[in-house]
Amino acid sequence: MTTHLTDAHVIASDEEALRVAADVADKIGATAAQRDRDRSIPTDEVELIRAGGLLGITIPRVHGGAGVSTRTLAEVTRLLAQADPSIGQIPQNHYVALDIVRLVGDEAQRAFFAAEVLRGRWLGNATSERGRKLGLTNIGTRLTPAGDGSGDHLVTGTKYYSTGAYTSQWIPVMALNPDDRLVVAMVERHAPGVEVVHDWTAFGQRSTISGTTTLSDVRVPRERVLPRWRIFERPQVHGAYGQILHAAVDLGIADAALADATGYVTERTRPWWESGVENAADEPYLIGHVGRLDVRRRAAHALVRQAAETLDAANSVLGDPGVPLAERERVAGEASLAVAAAKVFAAEVSVKLSNELFELAGTSSTDEKYALDRHWRNARTHTLHDPKRWKYHHLGVHALHGRFPPNHGGI
Repeated sequence: MTTHLTDAHVIASDEEALRVAADVADKIGATAAQRDRDRSIPTDEVELIRAGGLLGITIPRVHGGAGVSTRTLAEVTRLLAQADPSIGQIPQNHYVALDIVRLVGDEAQRAFFAAEVLRGRWLGNATSERGRKLGLTNIGTRLTPAGDGSGDHLVTGTKYYSTGAYTSQWIPVMALNPDDRLVVAMVERHAPGVEVVHDWTAFGQRSTISGTTTLSDVRVPRERVLPRWRIFERPQVHGAYGQILHAAVDLGIADAALADATGYVTERTRPWWESGVENAADEPYLIGHVGRLDVRRRAAHALVRQAAETLDAANSVLGDPGVPLAERERVAGEASLAVAAAKVFAAEVSVKLSNELFELAGTSSTDEKYALDRHWRNARTHTLHDPKRWKYHHLGVHALHGRFPPNHGGI
């Protein structure tokens, strides 16, 4: 286990979490374009998040954390993403892994990882695989008994899109156990047999550290294995929880794109000669164009906020065993649909605003020195995380037939 890290600050409330996030965002925003150019590993920026205590904000109060609302967590994510969406995306898997611990971990596992995270230990990610047919259980990584009487396991496999694993202290690895059930093995980042390579070469989200993780007979104590499959034995919003954070990243990109567009128009763009005005920001058609984009941005904010609040309400119901099954299914379904709507709209708005930025700002805004193209590249890359067509499908099925989405982690 990593021991050289200093302990992190412990955040005590939603309000403090938002203040810390805003402070970190202020510190990382000015250097976002340079990180994008260099494809740099954001070691200093990750440390600001870690040392500032943002990793521990979802730890329940009973374990010493702030237990912030999903609405607060989404806003923390948006603030970071507006400053630099690569940095905003990196903690997403950390919070999702903590949700798995909350849902299916035993009390000892919950207490252990709460203590680790409150000290500032980061949970990375090793979930997706290349070269295999997509599917929630179609993975090649395997967890098998060590066979030496210790009760330990060995995990072997190769993962890609391992966002955050490079700079983490723990890597949650999704694998199939001998019964072909999905588990999450919590692997120490520097354990023997673990190799994390920074080979992420996408044209956007360049500093998410989303490269390859290779695991070769990595030993995992049995108390570090979580039965992820059990999440889906009952109504759940775990999948939607991860999705709302992706929506918040998209929203941050949209906010940054519109802010940079209006700033450029005000300071640099020349007015069209037919307008008769001295400043481009006074052109009536341009003003109307900005207004229409701002309406979309505001609507995306409202959908994300409403969906986050719906998730919080759903978790209160789902955690009550006295609530009838049919009601829990309804609540989980409604929350999942609310998040799906927020996610597809935020994704579309981020791509639209980052594209139309150039129509507003004009030809000179395409100069590489301004790095405004990074907004579109980041939006286009991040919004491909999962296909919006399937979210529209589930929304349409419910609108037409009253059926809720299937109970899996994809929505």
